[in-house]
Amino acid sequence: MLALSPRQPQVLLTGFAPFAGASINPSWQAVLALHGRQVAGHRIVAAQLPTVFGEALQVLEGLLQRHQPALVIAVGQAGGRAALSLERVAINVDDAPIADNAGTRPVDRPVVPGAPAAYFSGLPIKTMLTALQQAGLPAEVSQTAGTFVCNHVFFGLMHALASTPALRHTRGGFIHVPWLPEQGAPHMALDDMVRGLRIAVRCALTVPDGAPPGLAAGATH
Repeated sequence: MLALSPRQPQVLLTGFAPFAGASINPSWQAVLALHGRQVAGHRIVAAQLPTVFGEALQVLEGLLQRHQPALVIAVGQAGGRAALSLERVAINVDDAPIADNAGTRPVDRPVVPGAPAAYFSGLPIKTMLTALQQAGLPAEVSQTAGTFVCNHVFFGLMHALASTPALRHTRGGFIHVPWLPEQGAPHMALDDMVRGLRIAVRCALTVPDGAPPGLAAGATH
């Protein structure tokens, strides 16, 4: 990784390792393309998470402690979707339709036992949606991040931001990207994914944060 100044505010972007026999994962390729770039006075750090329940959150926790970022956007692949999907809510459930890269397939298991049922994204998703669409990019607000490792990381991230005093000013959320053209249809070009993520980062850094990451409606401790 590039040498980074600890004095400069940072943005952490995470993508996933390929899974289910695939050789590529567009979420990782897209965030890697932004590594080291500057957006709104912040330097972007890209990191790959394993597509493994539990281990992905351990790696993420280490990244949060190391970088103390001002913004975290976790990015994942959503095959079958045609747009950049801005995820609204993370739920406290692991229920895997397929095994992860370690062969684990949890069923109806909490991401964090005893944690709230759900968290809303801390990103300004409606403002981001408008900016992406005005840039000519297919984008949507999604009401579900699934119950695989993507949601696992999304929930773990939001719980960490809500419960760790050192991260109380950190904004975070999750974006799904479509397949690349070589993976099938529907798809999106890598350049468009990269451009979209950069727009999303700029929005998240410049749009005022009305409130800290909150519990989703109806969620309880």
